[in-house]
Amino acid sequence: MRMKNILLLAAVLFTVISCRKDEMIFLSDSSEVSIPVATEKYSGFYLLNEGNMGMNRASIDLFEYDKGLYTRDIFSERNPSITKELGDVGNDIKIYGRKVYATINVSNFVEVFDVETGKHIKQIHVPNCRYLAFKDGKAYVSSYAGKVEIDPNAERGFVAEIDTLSLEVTRKVVVGYQPEEMVIKGNKLYVANSGGYRVPNYDTTVSVVDIPSFKEVKKIDVAINLHRMQMDRKGDIYVSSRGDHNDIAPNLFVIDSNTDEVKQNLNIPVSNMTIDDNKLYYYATPYKHSTGGTTVSYGILNTDSKQVITNNIIKDGTEKGILIPYGIAVNPETKEIFMTDAQDYVGTGFVYCYSPDGILRWKTTGGNIPAHIAFIKK
Repeated sequence: MRMKNILLLAAVLFTVISCRKDEMIFLSDSSEVSIPVATEKYSGFYLLNEGNMGMNRASIDLFEYDKGLYTRDIFSERNPSITKELGDVGNDIKIYGRKVYATINVSNFVEVFDVETGKHIKQIHVPNCRYLAFKDGKAYVSSYAGKVEIDPNAERGFVAEIDTLSLEVTRKVVVGYQPEEMVIKGNKLYVANSGGYRVPNYDTTVSVVDIPSFKEVKKIDVAINLHRMQMDRKGDIYVSSRGDHNDIAPNLFVIDSNTDEVKQNLNIPVSNMTIDDNKLYYYATPYKHSTGGTTVSYGILNTDSKQVITNNIIKDGTEKGILIPYGIAVNPETKEIFMTDAQDYVGTGFVYCYSPDGILRWKTTGGNIPAHIAFIKK
């Protein structure tokens, strides 16, 4: 009788797991999401889940092409002795050399770990840290400087320079209010200033920092509440404005890095974007306080012509299942398009992998608010 019950239980479990796999919902920490593939340049990616503020739920997942395996919360698995695990609100993740850097915003540090093993190396204190950029053995981290709160008198933010060998902060430069994403062109560091804590008196500028002297040498007036920043292969810089969520709509602007002037207003709402070759992939999720609604849109821009190629990144209709698009990335080798879905911001989100033509290849659960992807070079 006991053996019969055990066999029946095994059969039920097999059926449940099989059904869940068909629905792309998985019970284990690791999931086989694709057929194993031998890639030449990139072995996979790390994904940073932001986690709800105040809940200490930031986490890191790993996808490996050669195994077709997606593993959730790998940082905690590889570093069981670290208290509070990764921390509160993961804001950015990038790989430089053989180290991975992740800004943990509300916990006020940059987590550094080994790209191969996932093992913790060091936490570097940077208050209210936001985004990362790298050049010549240095990491640059934007910081709101002050604590997390709406304050009309909030202080100006800064960019910290970190030596990637010693992992010590070496220099700081004050920029605009609540600085966000950055790009580097030659010896110039461009910083998008939002002024988000000073609502409705947002910042409108991009700071230009001379890296050798580490001084702000210019402010480029662009638009209110700046956020995202990307640079194309010709050196044009794209910076997004979130608007004011009421009368002023989000928009995308182009800065000429030779003249450090705004050269074009593209009249495209953009919440997040990424560039691969001469294509800028973007989505928009603008929220309006007056209506309480969000309108989701997608698109691809040709960075040479500055014309929209398509308003449909996803071609198979599966975008209808994405509740809140929250992250976007393109693999430079395979040209696969990755999208993340934050769902309701409370539970687990989803990670989608699309072919270069916008057809779904696989989907899996991520962590709480999956957001930022860093591809791992071999």
